Amino acid sequence: MKKKGIAILGSTGSIGTQTLDVVRAFPSHFDVVVLTCASNATLLVAQALEFLPQAVVIINEDLLDFVRSKLSHTSIAVYAGISALEEVVQFEAIDVVLNAIVGAAGLRPTVKAIESGKDIALANKETLVVAGELVMQLASKHQVKMLPVDSEHSAIFQCLAGEEKNPIEKIYITASGGPFRGKDRSFLSSVKKEHALKHPNWVMGAKITIDSASLMNKGLEVIEAKWLFDLEVDQVDVIVHPQSIVHSLVQFQDGSMKAQLGLPDMKLPIQYALSYPNRLENNFERFNFLDYPELTFEKPDMATFRNLALAYDSLRKGGNRACVLNAANEIVVDSFLNDKISFLGMSDVIEAVLEKVNYLVRPSLDDYIESDYEARRIAREIIIK
Repeated sequence: MKKKGIAILGSTGSIGTQTLDVVRAFPSHFDVVVLTCASNATLLVAQALEFLPQAVVIINEDLLDFVRSKLSHTSIAVYAGISALEEVVQFEAIDVVLNAIVGAAGLRPTVKAIESGKDIALANKETLVVAGELVMQLASKHQVKMLPVDSEHSAIFQCLAGEEKNPIEKIYITASGGPFRGKDRSFLSSVKKEHALKHPNWVMGAKITIDSASLMNKGLEVIEAKWLFDLEVDQVDVIVHPQSIVHSLVQFQDGSMKAQLGLPDMKLPIQYALSYPNRLENNFERFNFLDYPELTFEKPDMATFRNLALAYDSLRKGGNRACVLNAANEIVVDSFLNDKISFLGMSDVIEAVLEKVNYLVRPSLDDYIESDYEARRIAREIIIK
């Protein structure tokens, strides 16, 4: 396997740090070219000193001098600001850009990386949620690979290996159900962020953990899957699987089904995305069926967890609706984490924003950016009231 140059956008977050664990395990296979983060300057500096990339980017420009001073004795170039991301992803030494940025901020650097001919290892699902049609058209035009890092989409991607000529009948995206599986609206009316942040199976960042608790994460994954695998809305289904062992399933036109199984560990899908099309031997803990004598499945409660229904509705509507959904969700999750809105109130605000932002049938990239801005503005206004 040829050594691959990697840019890690969001290197200090959960996915980013686990990606560096993979790089540590396979130093002869991967070379870190770029590291970026939003504001965790201390960890970014430590990572840079260990992996010695060509460049680092700190999004918070107030921290630029700190990072520069700590790396002044090295040859590492130091940049700041969101626009710098679009520059560094074009470095010639980069083969794969792993985008682990949280939220819609990941869209522009992904577009620039695709235009520069870089393969994309995508952990930033919002890129395809916000502008899936546009991004996949660009990927096709520039002949770059879109390699999913989410465990569910990686599972589907793996199940489809060798099946290029066999039409998909349906895919099933599995969901743990989060910490509130089986709870009713009366219970949910009083839950706090401390409860929502206690995911039963996965260790993730705060934003994605709240999305998992509200089932918005599954809604975003449905939208991502539609674009990533070129499916119709009704070909994507969600099924609750509390054990998180079956990461997703594919059903083909003859009724046969394939599933990818494993323990809930993000390092495996990260490794597969980086090493694709090869599989690298590792010492990760192995799944044992005898440790899980029962694997159960159930239907999601979309009446109680309305975010999943709103996501399906937005996908069916098309245009800029999923972009608006995502932007509103980012605002309400931040507000919930800061005790400014209730758990159930998040869905109410998202629905109201979807009704207020102008619907665009065929948005351009600039239209998506404007819709994102408008949705955030309206969501904030509603929450303040």
